[in-house]
Amino acid sequence: MKIPKHIVSAATIVVNDKDELLLIKGPRRGWEMPGGQVEEGESLKEAAIRETKEESGIDVEITKFCGIYQNVDRSICNTLFLAKPIGGVPTTSSESLEVGFFPIEQALEMVTWKNFRQRIEHCLDESTHPFYVEF
Repeated sequence: MKIPKHIVSAATIVVNDKDELLLIKGPRRGWEMPGGQVEEGESLKEAAIRETKEESGIDVEITKFCGIYQNVDRSICNTLFLAKPIGGVPTTSSESLEVGFFPIEQALEMVTWKNFRQRIEHCLDESTHPFYVEF
């Protein structure tokens, strides 16, 4: 029997009080929401908060669990959370070339990697929570 090897990640959809969305521009995928792999001994929420801080410089408070996108072929489960900024300033890192808050419609146009825009739209539509999408 083959031992399963899965990747679990956590991402945040951060909306500020001006109704702007936090995006980072990564070196490989372009503009996207902050997020990354959950480390051993770390909760999904803790990972989402940590990854957002590491990639964007923004401290967040998780406000809601939205759902899961599962890439079945690659064995990746991406958990998604809504969050609000509570501190920090937009700061680039080794994982982000640019960071900023953008009006939601503009931000959605900027996100072009695979189904990432769909993930953000799904999170912003709270009537669909919680969701489970496999692809």
